[in-house]
Amino acid sequence: MRGSLNDIKLIEIPKVHDERGSLAVIEKEVIPFEIKRVYYLYDVPSDSYRGGHAHKEQQSVIIALSGSFEVVVDDGSTKKRIMLNKPNSGLYIPTKIWREIENFSSGAVCLVLASTTYNEAEYIRDYQEFRNQFSG
Repeated sequence: MRGSLNDIKLIEIPKVHDERGSLAVIEKEVIPFEIKRVYYLYDVPSDSYRGGHAHKEQQSVIIALSGSFEVVVDDGSTKKRIMLNKPNSGLYIPTKIWREIENFSSGAVCLVLASTTYNEAEYIRDYQEFRNQFSG
């Protein structure tokens, strides 16, 4: 069974703003899964891309903490490109969706909240294998 692009959604992260600046708060009510791992990407050259895989079990929320980048999501038959550039907006990606992150602006920081701890065996890193397993 494949993932669906219909399940991908932008999550609004609550923020408080006053003359001292903004504060964004991520609590368990905001994220649709229990967070087991947090990691971030930074100093990514603008002509590089990250991702290039799908997950069998992991759900993710991707947030542009600083700068901007594009996330390309793919369910095996349809691709969609989503620009992330606000630190109070996260992109929810369910299981079985291929993702690539590209077009990083200078100084971009990409935060990922994950539903699983790291397990190489649950990654699918070959696009053709992904299509064979989850398309159609």
